[in-house]
Amino acid sequence: MKQGIFEITENKPLTQNVMRMRLIGDTSACIRSGQFINIKIEGLFLRRPISVCDLNKDELTIIYKVVGKGTEVMRRKSVGDKLDVLTGLGNGYDLSPSGDKPLLIGGGVGVPPLYLLARQLMERGKDVTVILGFNTAKEVFYEKEFGDLGAKTILVTADGSVGKKGFVTDHMDLDYSYFYTCGPEPMLKAVYKRSVTSGQFSFEERMGCGFGACMGCSCKTVTGYKRICKDGPVLCKEEILWQTQK
Repeated sequence: MKQGIFEITENKPLTQNVMRMRLIGDTSACIRSGQFINIKIEGLFLRRPISVCDLNKDELTIIYKVVGKGTEVMRRKSVGDKLDVLTGLGNGYDLSPSGDKPLLIGGGVGVPPLYLLARQLMERGKDVTVILGFNTAKEVFYEKEFGDLGAKTILVTADGSVGKKGFVTDHMDLDYSYFYTCGPEPMLKAVYKRSVTSGQFSFEERMGCGFGACMGCSCKTVTGYKRICKDGPVLCKEEILWQTQK
């Protein structure tokens, strides 16, 4: 973990309530896809945890949904503004068990951390398939960006307004070696039940400190209690106990 001051180089809307922000600063603590940063917001006690979407040398890209006071303050930030950021938080995804044909499954604002993961897997010569799930066409973002990486991209909307109709689990009957997923808990539960291989799940949880000191985001697993912010947010399929998730 490392604390630093980052400068905003972009803060633009992707949809009505989803924003992309690019930040320049010391990114040396960010070593894995699936990790997150924790942003200090003036006037608010707790930092806001946001997953890393992409990483290039000294630049971080995050994608966030405006859902409350903290993210509303972030939306009003301008290019050139500076933020106090904790970087390198969380364990991130482990690429080693991916096999040759990994499947990535994202829902809504669970999509962003899968972008860096897909890029890293593609750089390792993997045959990557990505399923992106949204409620409606108005909420879709980053379909083109995944395609530009060279990943096979399957777009799914619940109402069928664009792409395939249904839920991400309706389109998982594919030949894949391993899977990675991030999204709302109902989607994660459905992926768990539908999956035919091992995989890794990235969980969202309310956090106090963001680095394991307060124990506020602890959950029970088959190997004991783990802190989502430090021991997670990524958990392996085999260690998850769903009844303990909030």
